[in-house]
Amino acid sequence: MATSFDAGSGRDADRDYTPADRALMQLGKGLKLLARGPFAPPRSSAPSRYPAERVAEAPLDERERRHAAGLMRVNHAGEVSAQALYQGQALVARDGAVREHLLRAASEERNHLLWCDARLRELGEKPSVLSPLWYAGSFAIGAAAGLVGDKASLGFVEETERQVVEHLNEHLGKLPRQDRRSRAIVEAMRVDEARHGEEAAEAGASPMPAPVKKLMAGIAQLMKFGAYRL
Repeated sequence: MATSFDAGSGRDADRDYTPADRALMQLGKGLKLLARGPFAPPRSSAPSRYPAERVAEAPLDERERRHAAGLMRVNHAGEVSAQALYQGQALVARDGAVREHLLRAASEERNHLLWCDARLRELGEKPSVLSPLWYAGSFAIGAAAGLVGDKASLGFVEETERQVVEHLNEHLGKLPRQDRRSRAIVEAMRVDEARHGEEAAEAGASPMPAPVKKLMAGIAQLMKFGAYRL
């Protein structure tokens, strides 16, 4: 008989899932996330419409194409990391409302991942070969942040999204001006990321200590360096 599953509470109609059960379920999500299947255009229905869907492709020379692809590969790696961070935090969240908040944000971030993957395919490139490393490391960081407490976990989200918005602003300045398809994707992502940070603050986020913010920025720079090239 079919049962209904509540992803936020970790329950279905018949049983309570143990922490080990939920960890294995999250691992399965991660493996599915990293398995790049045949190309399928992103869904066109609102609110997940592919931002570049109605934007004409512009000619790019080889240098511009490779540079745009490198930047979009960084964005794809960032979305892989975002999925892992939110899933790791949700796994150990104490409050059901906080867990729901994290899982809802992860769902929206998955749209970003699909957008970046679609654009990489259009540019004739692949995601970072280091994606499994980005996922595993980010999952561990997310779980560690969540174990500190729900308010600290939300503070981690707020600071992460603040840094992501800065990073996307930087990319808008670096992308070829005529590459309006990539720009449309980055601009749409920036709106969502800013909102995620605001929602975390409204949900009761605790400010991150300055050394933690600095460490987060350093890890992000390392990921950007590796994903752009590999």
